[in-house]
Amino acid sequence: MPDHTRAPAPVIHHPIPLHSPAHGAVVPAPPAALPAVTSVRLPDGRIVTGYTLTPTPPAPTRSAGSVPAWAKTTALLAPTVGGGIAAAGIGLSYAAPGLIAMSHALWSAAALVVAVPLALRTARRAFTSNGGGPGSVRTTTHITQNITATGLFGRANGTINHH
Repeated sequence: MPDHTRAPAPVIHHPIPLHSPAHGAVVPAPPAALPAVTSVRLPDGRIVTGYTLTPTPPAPTRSAGSVPAWAKTTALLAPTVGGGIAAAGIGLSYAAPGLIAMSHALWSAAALVVAVPLALRTARRAFTSNGGGPGSVRTTTHITQNITATGLFGRANGTINHH
């Protein structure tokens, strides 16, 4: 019965002879260890040689407690923006009576800008027609307009008469 507790000696094959008559004794160098090959002794005593697999490093994962940078920035800016909006609201509430008075003044100024030229034009017409004196009578001009056209899309002709 063979003894399985003792490992057998490894067998190495040398493709060139150990003794060469031309060059004398040739001793081959032991093979260099391959980085991806490993020999392992099993519990029953056998030696198994095979390729080793290098495990790929796992992708770095964030721990449960870490917070992204954008979330930190947003969290820090939110009270600042909210405080600015609140301050603007308080400032507008204090300024509201003045703003209302200013808007009334602007509407009055706009009405004045429109009304003054109209009043000046009306006054000038009243004084320039028929001598412009206090007892002058203003006459009106009658304008008649006659327009004729032939057909639905015909060209229209017209005359204007001043009386």
